[in-house]
Amino acid sequence: MQKKVLIVDDVEMNREILTMILEDEYSVMQAEDGEQAIRLLEAHHDEIAVVLLDLIMPKTDGYEVLRFLNTKKWTDQIPVLVISGESSVEVERECFTLGVSDFVRKPFDNVMVKKRVMNIVDLFSYKNELELKVEKQTKELKHQYFLLHEQAETLRRNNRQIIDVLGAVVETRDLESGEHIMRVKGFTQILAQHAMEDYPEYGLTPEQIEIIVMASALHDVGKIAIPDNILLKPARLTDEEFEIMKSHTTRGCEIIQKTKGAWDENYGKISYEICRHHHERYDGRGYPDKLAGEDIPLSAQLVSIADVYDALVSERVYKKSFSKDDAFQMILNGECGTFSPKLLECFRKSKAEFEALADLQHSGEVE
Repeated sequence: MQKKVLIVDDVEMNREILTMILEDEYSVMQAEDGEQAIRLLEAHHDEIAVVLLDLIMPKTDGYEVLRFLNTKKWTDQIPVLVISGESSVEVERECFTLGVSDFVRKPFDNVMVKKRVMNIVDLFSYKNELELKVEKQTKELKHQYFLLHEQAETLRRNNRQIIDVLGAVVETRDLESGEHIMRVKGFTQILAQHAMEDYPEYGLTPEQIEIIVMASALHDVGKIAIPDNILLKPARLTDEEFEIMKSHTTRGCEIIQKTKGAWDENYGKISYEICRHHHERYDGRGYPDKLAGEDIPLSAQLVSIADVYDALVSERVYKKSFSKDDAFQMILNGECGTFSPKLLECFRKSKAEFEALADLQHSGEVE
């Protein structure tokens, strides 16, 4: 199927000469003024490969045709070759400003006009094909991104479900753990938010905080493997029993690793870090690996402070709860082990938030 050329000129002889030059290669349409040209463009703009346009015409001139094409944004797809007796630089500049692709002065050379038309048509044909390919690829990429986003969201939901299930299992073993898990998640959220705002060197993001908070629910998952006579003992543990209780950190990691195939890599990594290292201390006197300083993963450091605070302000079968003021000072004074100075500063700043959340959750107002 031949490509269509629209010749717009009020002089019939000019139209016929141009038709004769181009009719072997193209299907030619003619318009004797701008009004007719605009009607043809509206009807056939998807088929027209190039417009050969005179400028000076009665009624509607070539400039009006160019403005029409610009209004419709068709000059990006339809090249315009102006053929005019106007020879001033200003006229040529205005034409190019209006989106003209090429400018030929009358009288013209037949061979030159044909060659320029062919070059412009081939160039725009290639350009339009390329843009269509890019548009198609862009749509495909957007579709793939959408699918990946959906898969990622599904995986995140699965991760949350895994965490909820494992947390529920811990809750059935230890009657205190369900409420404890909810409080630790809340305290971790508060502390992490302050750490993100005050210490950008940590590189925390809202997305990372969300994962850390979710994964904090697994910090005691290893208690599933602790014998009832130790886990539920209504008194202080002996040294030997405490050593067994301490193994909940490593046993929890074993549980997490056994479900490795079901985890998003980031969720799995952070859950493992929290489970194993939430009892490490900044001076290296914690367990199970005696990590010190910033060798302790940030996720575990955050959960550690949240866990200790809740343990202090909560009543246990073997102890009464401490007041919130006493718990606050005990942590700052190092009575519960040493913590990161930066995170202690965050803890200091979040005192009122910790206490408000503790009051709500211990009163049962927040689930």
